[in-house]
Amino acid sequence: MGNKIKTPWYKFYDGENEHLSYPDFSVYKLIEYTSSKHLNNISYNYYGTKKTYYEFLKQIDEAARAFKQLGVKHKDIVAICMPNVPEAIIAFYAINKIGAISNMIHPLSGENEIKHFLNVSKSNYVVTIDFAFNKINSVLPETKVKKVVTVSVADSMPMYMQAIYQATKGFKIRMAKTDIRITWKEFIKQGHAYTKEIDDDFKSKEVAAILYSGGTTGTPKGVMLTNMNLNALAMQSFEHVSCLREKDKVLAIMPIFHGFGLGVCIHTVQYFGGTSILLPQFSAKTFDKLLKKYRPNVMVGVPTLFEALLKNKNLRGYDLSCLTCVISGGDSLSVELKRKVDAFLKEHGSPAKVREGYGLTECGSASCFTPLNYYREGSIGIPYPDMYFKIVQDGTDKEVPYGEEGEIVISGPTVMKGYLRDRKETKQTLRKHKDGRIWLHTGDLGMMDKDGFVYFKNRIKRLIVSSGYCLYPQYIENVIDSHPAVLMSCVIGIPHPYKVHVAKAFIVLKDKNVDHEEVIKSIREHCEKNLSRYSWPYEYEIRDELPKTLVGKVAYNVLVHEEEMKSKNKKYEPTDELLEQVDDESTSEELIDEIKGEDKNK
Repeated sequence: MGNKIKTPWYKFYDGENEHLSYPDFSVYKLIEYTSSKHLNNISYNYYGTKKTYYEFLKQIDEAARAFKQLGVKHKDIVAICMPNVPEAIIAFYAINKIGAISNMIHPLSGENEIKHFLNVSKSNYVVTIDFAFNKINSVLPETKVKKVVTVSVADSMPMYMQAIYQATKGFKIRMAKTDIRITWKEFIKQGHAYTKEIDDDFKSKEVAAILYSGGTTGTPKGVMLTNMNLNALAMQSFEHVSCLREKDKVLAIMPIFHGFGLGVCIHTVQYFGGTSILLPQFSAKTFDKLLKKYRPNVMVGVPTLFEALLKNKNLRGYDLSCLTCVISGGDSLSVELKRKVDAFLKEHGSPAKVREGYGLTECGSASCFTPLNYYREGSIGIPYPDMYFKIVQDGTDKEVPYGEEGEIVISGPTVMKGYLRDRKETKQTLRKHKDGRIWLHTGDLGMMDKDGFVYFKNRIKRLIVSSGYCLYPQYIENVIDSHPAVLMSCVIGIPHPYKVHVAKAFIVLKDKNVDHEEVIKSIREHCEKNLSRYSWPYEYEIRDELPKTLVGKVAYNVLVHEEEMKSKNKKYEPTDELLEQVDDESTSEELIDEIKGEDKNK
């Protein structure tokens, strides 16, 4: 195998195994196997509608037969464009049971994004929430989709809640009439006609799901996750988190189309026999009601969730002793926020302290986590069992000494198979080192101490993290630049009191004499049609020109510094040193362009 990998973190494993044994079967098969030990446990709770594991497996089987009756075959791609409703997780496991592949799409994606996700994956079928159907329907003629199954968020609600939803929100949803669409109830009913035995021989190395990430270049790419990737993630999470217990109720706030939501809040919970409390939409204003109604044992969320927890005045004096495990991921948790959350939990009777994890879609999600009994300030923890971390010089495979900064690289059974139909980007991200292993180059800057604790420092690639979602400035810029009035644009992240950061677009127009208010309105409408809602720019600013680096590139860091100074009521003047620094920081991006055979200056 070549050079031995250093694993100083093993001495901080408190009774957990360093290595696990992974079965050679599907995501569904793992759940079916483990469910046999706790068939009467509650698998999920949706607004009071509870299903045991026995009932959940029956629902999966019904949906699997319905997919077969619809014509779905082994390795067909079925898009799931859904929030966290029961039908979404039923569809995910049913698709896996018949050996097909789930293509996970954010239901708030723009029309062009949906068209891209359907076409790059070659999806033949779609299961979607009803309010996203009209967007999907508008692009169907340009795709290979044969049938669309629609679901309402009310379908699995208790009867009285269905009536309330229909009277307040449901009646507003109007879907276009077309033969290509059937409802979930019609879909399941048709499946009763399929009486053949379902051949369930999906193997661990086959692709189970496609989720979307920006990769190293910041444009959405399909991350191919295998059955092994997702099963290993579930088994490692249960082993390493340590405080998870059978029958634990887990507040599943993170969405199923997000690696963290699918891998941790759903698959891991279903693996160990807990209850996923499904929420199609999260509101910070009603956070207190969720905690009081469900009394969860485990809460998994992004830092903005914990900001909302601290700000909710309706929890004053409320007993939260039910919370035994609190997990933060998806974005960096500041030391100060952790202190405040820990104090809040203690004041409310919870024995838990917030524990931070780290990961990315390209390795399922979590791969590094704070040990139960060891915490180091500013650290994101130590690697999961069978996961290996090292810090290398950016753009190389040369490992740096403990305590020095470099790029975080990861190896292990949760590392993706690759990017969908993008060999060049896959080759750039998954690299074979001299030790013989394949390493995932994360594009994140970090450091490891001599005991193996990892510290996340910054992102090498341009990225904005907003409420746990990754926004890719280059992709947003491409959409803005496609507007006929725009000459060029630059997008950066600016501070936001709740979302931490949001996108702001700086725009240079082709014609500087047009009405700015009217053109911004037009650009905003263009973005709202072509971008996911969570990535819409929060602010638009028209400029005569954009700052440039010494070699003529847009100096986005200058705009970042300007905004920082503006927030402090100070004027900022860029220096040559900063412009040189910006050029240095763009080296890795230039390298990628060179590898891809592109030259942006042409």
